[in-house]
Amino acid sequence: MRAVVVDGPGGPENLRVRDVPIPVPQRGWVLIRIEAFGLNRSELHFRSGVASSGSFPRIPGIEAVGTVELAPGGEFAEGSQVAAMMGGMGRDFDGGYAEYVSVPAANVIAFSSPLGWDVLGAVPEMLQTAAGSLRVGLEAVDGQSLLIRGGTSSVGLAIATLGSMRGMTVISTTRNPGSRALLERAGARHVVIDDGHVAERVREIVPGGVDSAIELVGVNVMRDTLQAVRAGGTVCFTGMLSDHWTIPEFYPMDWLPNGVRLTAYSGGATDLAAGDLQDFLDAVAVGRARVPLGRTYRLEEIAEAHRSMEKGLAGGKLVGIPR
Repeated sequence: MRAVVVDGPGGPENLRVRDVPIPVPQRGWVLIRIEAFGLNRSELHFRSGVASSGSFPRIPGIEAVGTVELAPGGEFAEGSQVAAMMGGMGRDFDGGYAEYVSVPAANVIAFSSPLGWDVLGAVPEMLQTAAGSLRVGLEAVDGQSLLIRGGTSSVGLAIATLGSMRGMTVISTTRNPGSRALLERAGARHVVIDDGHVAERVREIVPGGVDSAIELVGVNVMRDTLQAVRAGGTVCFTGMLSDHWTIPEFYPMDWLPNGVRLTAYSGGATDLAAGDLQDFLDAVAVGRARVPLGRTYRLEEIAEAHRSMEKGLAGGKLVGIPR
């Protein structure tokens, strides 16, 4: 099979297409014929050598969709549509930047959908992160106000869609005024241009502060995000698009406004219920939800895709097509 292999940490040029053997699944694992795979910043971190886990050489890719080729343990029927993600995929064992992948059955979720593979490839990890941030990180309530800091990211766009479906007043930020229409199509009722300081403008929209916020940019702006939230509200730290991950000399009494809660969210395949995935795909199929699909790339174009991610030019979820 053809696959993208990374021999060691480095730049996008380290992503090289090679012919490698098709993996043979052991009992309890599933061999999947990959039809599409999402691209994620965590793969950029892994490729560049700053990830906290993983080993080289490796086929990267923390998610993929396709059909079951073989399940020795009988967990899934041959030909079933499935999504696979996380659980060490693309770091501790080979991942989705390939024509086939073998993963533990616990990493696999079955679904049935007429949507195109490019659309399906954009969904699993994006939906898991978006839905988990709302459900676990925020314990969000329908109809509440929600600030999404970093709204043009694929996860930010997915959160806006899910929030609007729940009747939430969604406020999304972007540094690019030209992205306003993109955010509004995703479900944002208000768009705030981000110059590093948005709390005051958010409070002009929602006097007293929003009920909740999801931080996708990083700790370099999170203090300002905290200031946009009302007492009793919650900020969930989900992403770090800026690659600012840690707070030096963190002093909670200085950082946290009175009564504002700070949580975090990161999840895996077991955090996305099969029913939730199926419900979302069904909603997309009938036009009640949309997938913020950016651009698709062939295996030979993966280095270009990573450069686009590094520059923040995606404009939606990037998807790889292996054939």
